[in-house]
Amino acid sequence: MVCAYDGTAYFGWQTQPGLPSVQETIERTLADIVKAPRVEIHGSGRTDHGVHARGQVFHCDLATRMSARSLLMALNAGGRLPPDIRVRACAEVGPGFHARFSAVRKEYRYYVWNTRLMPPCRRLYHAHVVRPLDLDAMRAAMARFVGEHDFAAFSANPNRPVASTVRTIHAFEVSRQGSRVAFRVQGNGFLYKMVRSMVGFLLRVGTGLERPEAVSELLAPGNPRTARVPSAPACGLFLWQVWYG
Repeated sequence: MVCAYDGTAYFGWQTQPGLPSVQETIERTLADIVKAPRVEIHGSGRTDHGVHARGQVFHCDLATRMSARSLLMALNAGGRLPPDIRVRACAEVGPGFHARFSAVRKEYRYYVWNTRLMPPCRRLYHAHVVRPLDLDAMRAAMARFVGEHDFAAFSANPNRPVASTVRTIHAFEVSRQGSRVAFRVQGNGFLYKMVRSMVGFLLRVGTGLERPEAVSELLAPGNPRTARVPSAPACGLFLWQVWYG
């Protein structure tokens, strides 16, 4: 299944005891539809408190006579899911499919509102940057992220074992339309807070606080995370799409 959600009211995708999460909300709704004591779903990745999604993918094992189409309609009808979560697609897959481990590419998008005043209707979906941004400088820095690198300096401690901090960035772009600045990044996978860290550093480059060449310095193998790399606010981040081989 592919779902979209506004992450403002949730403490991230993953179920957390005593806190609202997107995963728990969908699991509870699915269990009610198929009359099961519990349904466990597995997402393509975790998103943090306040992060949004247009194309989060998850899978689950269900024993039901309902077709994929009927299940999709049931999830989105009758107020079963809250209005800030919608399931966009549903399909049967083979037993070898895993929403996380079968993914081969992901895309995230990050939005910044770059002007003196933040319109109230934009505040939940954009980071606010008042100072002018130099897009050419940010593009020069972005080019240094592309390829396979050790992104330890652009990740945070996820409080769980991580086999490797090496990832591959396939594409990284920035564009501007009026006051809205949009970042688009694709890679084979992303570490905890990696996208927000890369964008946070690019914003420092865009405002003249760092040089584009500094990206290569920070990507040197073994470099730890330092205060030079801030995390951009969660509200501007969207999990946009996941691809499978």
